[in-house]
Amino acid sequence: MPETDPATEMSADETMPAMADPATAAHPFTLAIDIGGTGLKASVLSASGEMVAERVKIATPYPLPPDLMVKTLGELVRPLPAFDRASAGFPGMVRGGIVLSAPHFITATGPGSEVVPELESAWSRFDMAGALAGALGKPTKVANDADVQAAAVVQGRGLELCVTLGTGFGTGMFYNGQLLPHLEISHQQFRKNETFDEQLGEAARKAVGNQKWRQRVALAIERMRALMYFDHLYIGGGNSRRIDPDSVDADVTIVSNTAGILGGLKLWDPTR
Repeated sequence: MPETDPATEMSADETMPAMADPATAAHPFTLAIDIGGTGLKASVLSASGEMVAERVKIATPYPLPPDLMVKTLGELVRPLPAFDRASAGFPGMVRGGIVLSAPHFITATGPGSEVVPELESAWSRFDMAGALAGALGKPTKVANDADVQAAAVVQGRGLELCVTLGTGFGTGMFYNGQLLPHLEISHQQFRKNETFDEQLGEAARKAVGNQKWRQRVALAIERMRALMYFDHLYIGGGNSRRIDPDSVDADVTIVSNTAGILGGLKLWDPTR
């Protein structure tokens, strides 16, 4: 029998947030950008977390030096309503709005392709928050994309871990509602001398098929459980739709990929 793919029956985006009329929605409005290795997405959120415009998205272009990233994002958000502040989730190590690692964007044609030394140098310690603030004309915060997704879904009880399955394998951790320092678990060895990214990213899924990929995801969950003893795990990202919710334990929840947008509000209002 052919392999069944839950992605054909469910969508990680099927639980869309409420929409609000921008003319009556509460301010401040937050532009929320979700930067991914394969796609760039954005919307504007009201003070209560409702979208005041449909999400806009485009494919991530390559090669992608920092100045082109900022220009592309500026063009992406141009059709959206006016906003008061901005936030962005970035797939790499970010501290204080400064990029410390950009594993996807230092490559020639995207994830898995050769690293370009000039791009590696250009992205090293790039002030992403400052550059976006200058381009958008509004105060801007930037954090790791998995941290941003986690901010949208955690409940504030105990140690909560969010794993994002997409181009790579992202992680974000909260303890009693407080964001913990980001760890680049994705680049650590997982199995067969390959990293979590290499074994669980989109390229690996396509190479080995969904069934083997899901087995790897199950093993990764057990590794995270043994490493952190988390109280609850949330699985998001574009490939979360490929995990059957009925196949996971009670302390694991599959969440909508829209969390990458909704978490942008939490960078400004952590308690909302």
